[in-house]
Amino acid sequence: MTGGRTRSVDGSAWPLETLVMVNRVAGAALAAQQFERADVVALCGEWQSVAEVSARLDLPLGVAKVLVGDLHAEGLLDVQRPATGTRGGPDAALLGKVLDGLQAL
Repeated sequence: MTGGRTRSVDGSAWPLETLVMVNRVAGAALAAQQFERADVVALCGEWQSVAEVSARLDLPLGVAKVLVGDLHAEGLLDVQRPATGTRGGPDAALLGKVLDGLQAL
């Protein structure tokens, strides 16, 4: 899956509330994806948080972060980074939405 890596190929950090969604390139490339990578692409037809990808595909969070990062680095996923609050941390409203989504699982 990740070859033992704990970071994506571009070295980016992926907060669990980061939203990801496939783009047009990914639709054409789906047939070339294997195993969990194909599962991530198939799941992300709508915006999903990294935490949701992990939970819905029953993957450890670290593995989901690496797969999402790799797919983004290859240009297959669009990303919406979390908004930051006034103190520089994640926006409370966004965290509430992520929590609601996780509880709905």
